[in-house]
Amino acid sequence: MKLTRQRAEDIFSRVLKYSTADETEAIIGSTAYSLTRFANNTIHQNVAEEGIGVSVRVVVGQRTARASTNKLDEISVRQVCEAAMGLARLQPPDPELLPMPGAQTFRSVDRFYPGTAELMPQARAEIVRQVIGRAEKDGLTAAGVVSSGMTATSLFNSRGLSAFHEETVSEFSVTMLGPTSSGWAKSTSPNFEALDPEALADRAARKALESCEPREIAPGKYNVILEPAAVLDLLGFLFFDFGGLAIHEQRSCLTGRLGQKLFGDNIHVRDDVYHPLQAGAPFDGEGLPRQRVTLIEDGVVKNVVYARQTARKMGTEPTGHGFPLPNEFGEAPMNIVMDGGRASIEDMIRSTERGLLVTRLWYIREVDPYQKILTGMTRDGTFWIENGEIRHGVKNLRFNQSVIDMLSNVEMMGAPQRTAGEESFEMVVPPVKVRDFSFSSLTKF
Repeated sequence: MKLTRQRAEDIFSRVLKYSTADETEAIIGSTAYSLTRFANNTIHQNVAEEGIGVSVRVVVGQRTARASTNKLDEISVRQVCEAAMGLARLQPPDPELLPMPGAQTFRSVDRFYPGTAELMPQARAEIVRQVIGRAEKDGLTAAGVVSSGMTATSLFNSRGLSAFHEETVSEFSVTMLGPTSSGWAKSTSPNFEALDPEALADRAARKALESCEPREIAPGKYNVILEPAAVLDLLGFLFFDFGGLAIHEQRSCLTGRLGQKLFGDNIHVRDDVYHPLQAGAPFDGEGLPRQRVTLIEDGVVKNVVYARQTARKMGTEPTGHGFPLPNEFGEAPMNIVMDGGRASIEDMIRSTERGLLVTRLWYIREVDPYQKILTGMTRDGTFWIENGEIRHGVKNLRFNQSVIDMLSNVEMMGAPQRTAGEESFEMVVPPVKVRDFSFSSLTKF
């Protein structure tokens, strides 16, 4: 049964009935999700799941704890409230614990598309049939995922806070495999009609075909064109450092660097849940409205984000980026929007005398958390550029690169686009051309 605001309110009224705590909060959410998975040019999995759950947090004195259940009968609701109160009484007092926030005003965002919520298995199967047809046309093997669904989340507390948001979700991802090469493409959106699976399948197929029989090149520093997915998976390791608690605890690469010019003049980044290409609820895990926050302006670290407790510690105001309490992370910007430019990837290629085009990266790990040096490998379409043209595919390379240095060496940027990768959360980011990107070793494929 779909979670509506009315149903969520009814569930919370039962939570209040059984909670005798000083303060009570409930996060009530539901998912309905369907997925069709294919590999070796055939569908091998089709699943659908629905779920609903309630997570109750209580405050007893200066103690707080949370308990959760996916059963909503009267006995289970009573038991989850009793469990939360029992756990709270076992906790040490938290002298920094703040009262729960009261009623808030939220800006509405419409991210629910009925056609996406109602997408049938037959429609997903037809998309897969077309994708496999594209693969077989050129002797390739296709694998990937088509999925769709809807989510609803709500947050209520005994001080009058009432927040509810629902949206649809969809994803298409495909890898095209040839004997010596591969290509990949992926997109996500609240609106399934925005995905264009045929175009994505064609892009992945062309990357596999054009990178066949890849050649080796020597490791070193190159001018590199990073497609948006590669940009995203690198930036994903940077923006958890833009949380106030991470700076307060001196585990952020921005510790001691607020207000400094750390990146190139052309780097402008904000957190903006209201951007038309973004997704998610307009409130955070504490129930506060999410604010637009400028993170980087003209290469200068301008702001970080704050949960309520972190803001109190640091003598500032919360920005609506907290996670549900209790947690050890504090906050993070989760709706990254990076400004871009007007150059197309083709423009970037034409401007490159010698360099590389990188489709995406994978198996990324952090080497130096303060300089934000990452290591990982290219994958699914890496190309050699010479005299303004793509010449051939190259065998994948391991990189060893500081994200801070990378964002200081951006020479060209394209239009920002909603982007999905495999190593980080979705963002709105552009393709970029970067000078002196460092590759440390070769791989065999």
